Amino acid sequence: MSPSKTRITSRNATFQQWQALLGNRTKRHRAAEFIVQGVRPISLALEHNWDFVALLRPARTRPSDWADGVWRTAPGARYELAEDLLAELAERDSDEAPELVAVVRMPDDDLDRLAQPGRSYRDPEAPLLVVFDRPSGPGNIGTLLRSMDAFGATGLIVAGHAADPYDPRAVRASTGSLFALPTVRVPAASDVITWIAEQRESDTAYTVFGTDEGGETDLRKVDLAGPTVLVIGNETRGMSRAWREACDLMLSIPMVGSASSLNAATAGSIVLHEALRQRLP
Repeated sequence: MSPSKTRITSRNATFQQWQALLGNRTKRHRAAEFIVQGVRPISLALEHNWDFVALLRPARTRPSDWADGVWRTAPGARYELAEDLLAELAERDSDEAPELVAVVRMPDDDLDRLAQPGRSYRDPEAPLLVVFDRPSGPGNIGTLLRSMDAFGATGLIVAGHAADPYDPRAVRASTGSLFALPTVRVPAASDVITWIAEQRESDTAYTVFGTDEGGETDLRKVDLAGPTVLVIGNETRGMSRAWREACDLMLSIPMVGSASSLNAATAGSIVLHEALRQRLP
């Protein structure tokens, strides 16, 4: 049986609430909801059992098999919108509406969500966590999440005063990988450092590695196959003093040419690929 639906043809209060989720971080987090755009992100959110609050589609449009399947099986309320309204929520340049837009609930920011087995063939219990320290660009968070998913990381911590991983720009840049990995926002480095110490006391012997252009240890010469926390600093200012002091080793990435440093997400991706290389059989 087709789910019941509500039709919206004007910028009413409900539409304005969704519109606020796009650009107003405060309202997004107060509601604990965010907008998901695109086939792959919506599909992965459904595949990984995220909590759908609402599913939106254009009125009077014949859906594809994909859109019809999601419409019939996803949880949440159903709405049909005028095409120009739905195109606005999809942040498209034209008035052409997408097949679907989803409103999804944010999970709790609980560090214990990260305490899960890793994907190391040498040690199946070895997690590979990434801390992004005060990132300023939502796109960099999404790009890093995409690499984390590809290279076997197990969770992301966004620490300090930072861009929002639930910003639509971050969600799009992740191409859906946000939904495949737990992401936790933590307001202060000290909270994460305390949690790592507690995990060490519980027999998860994390080694904390920092990435820095002045790092003294070639990443190819360290063991990344055990329980690992990789810390990536702010795109401009690098790591905070608290994280520098918390790191067991500061890694360097061999480079040639005139570039003195790499984009934060790029540097993280290179280290994650080395970790995957070491963890493969």
